[in-house]
Amino acid sequence: MKNLASFLIICTASLISAQNIDIELIANGFDAPVSIKHANDNKLFVVERKGVIKILNANGTVNSTDFLDINSKVSDSGGERGLLGLAFHPNYNTNGYFYVNYINNSGNTVIARYSRTNETTADATSELILLTINQPASNHNGGDMNFGPDGYLYIASGDGGGSGDPNDYAQSLDTLLGKLLRIDVDNTSNGNNYAIPSTNPYLNDGNTNTLPEIWAYGLRNPWRFSFDKTTDDLWIADVGQGTYEEINMAPYTTSGLNYGWRCYEGANHPYNTSDCPPESSTTRPIAEYSHDGDGAFKCSITGGFRYRGSLYPSLTGLYFFADYCSDEIGVLTPNGPNWTMTFPQQYSNKGWTTFGEDNTGELYIAGLESGEVFKIVDTSLNTEDLNKLNISMYPNPTNNLINFNVSQLKNPLESIKISDIHGKQIKLTTSINNPLTTLHVNNLADGIYFIELADSNGVKEIKKLIKY
Repeated sequence: MKNLASFLIICTASLISAQNIDIELIANGFDAPVSIKHANDNKLFVVERKGVIKILNANGTVNSTDFLDINSKVSDSGGERGLLGLAFHPNYNTNGYFYVNYINNSGNTVIARYSRTNETTADATSELILLTINQPASNHNGGDMNFGPDGYLYIASGDGGGSGDPNDYAQSLDTLLGKLLRIDVDNTSNGNNYAIPSTNPYLNDGNTNTLPEIWAYGLRNPWRFSFDKTTDDLWIADVGQGTYEEINMAPYTTSGLNYGWRCYEGANHPYNTSDCPPESSTTRPIAEYSHDGDGAFKCSITGGFRYRGSLYPSLTGLYFFADYCSDEIGVLTPNGPNWTMTFPQQYSNKGWTTFGEDNTGELYIAGLESGEVFKIVDTSLNTEDLNKLNISMYPNPTNNLINFNVSQLKNPLESIKISDIHGKQIKLTTSINNPLTTLHVNNLADGIYFIELADSNGVKEIKKLIKY
């Protein structure tokens, strides 16, 4: 992919918080993971490209039985095809509905609804197809889906493939390619298994060829989009053609935006301006980076989320993204009305294809090549910090109990909190008076946990615990 180069914004600040960003392995053994979603509980659902969805539990274990297996319906010819997207209905806990986006054996996009059998398995025979999009090529399929704050289903669609969008699909309102779509899955109309929200921008535009599902257009291959848990803003990472990768952001209530492809690539770089509107009428990205520049070679952006969790306050508000080719994790940091872009970490042999956000706002990232799922962490909260406070914690890993020697601590220890990998509190101990305190953890399931220690001055330190 691209190199660290052009930005729409000025990139001069060196952020201490960004340099402390790293990853912690949560689980491995996945087969080409491409999406991570939650269903408003402490489980994560990991989508494998071949057509399988697995459950990753809060303790780091993976269920032996797949949540869903529709491999027989999914084109697994590799490349950009496969099972690409997953979204749980806002009322999933009561109606059991979830939605998938996959490329079928004819090479076309299918948006379908499925129903769960119970909390850990789905009914593979319950498919209800909502929408099929003909794909002229094997690449640029988009594939991500999310329910917006308004309760409607948003669907990202690529421009249909080929170099340079040869048919100008992204700028054409008579095709669903190169778009962000919005549909109402709770109602039906005109013989479809969905309805068009009344506020969609092209529902009543007077042109019979315009498709009312369109919410925004001018996208090349939007590879992961998200809604900010705090502001509801819509973030879209769009994979570039040959030079620039871009990140777009807009209030989710703003409809009918034209993000500019194929007229423009990146912030203000003309690509093919034939029959194009003025650049001023298009929505330009808030940040970009180029393929040609300093640093590692980059080629394809993977969009992520703004951090809205509680474990790492210094990360709050940072937008995380990654590059598939360079194996770098990038960060956008608010800088007044602008954004500062940094690439604090580079890894190897990962092939970053998706981020995930759990129900508490903690963030995860998965590697297509490595088959691993990691948690985004702030490394300033690590074991070395605990040792500087003269706290010893042992044994770790542990089976039955864990000891805390706080005899050398300057201020009294007031609490010890154990949380699962999603930040949910599992155990809390207070009023600690003994210099050697023992916690029994034999009732915890095997997996990864976080220990938070707080002294009487409110100083908190976090350490990872492995229970086996």
